[in-house]
Amino acid sequence: MKPMSKPEFIDFMAKDNKLSKAEAERSLNDTIDSIGKALAKDNKITFMGFGNFYVLKSKARTGRNPKTGASIKIKASNRPAFRAGAKLKALCNK
Repeated sequence: MKPMSKPEFIDFMAKDNKLSKAEAERSLNDTIDSIGKALAKDNKITFMGFGNFYVLKSKARTGRNPKTGASIKIKASNRPAFRAGAKLKALCNK
């Protein structure tokens, strides 16, 4: 399976939804930006059947540098996560 690049996905989205490439790109960019902004405000986004976007928080901790073995401090951080819904899983298993 070859990964689909963003421009390839925009082409696919435009053809599948009978949009111009510019409309498809604007729509995709706006959706990605809005999801990012909502997650930055610590919101969980739920699309029934499609899935959930949410933020995973990791606490600060002490780690090891694999080259030297020295202890290092790793800052607390947030990272986006996605859990697929039933409808999306079913589409992937056709």
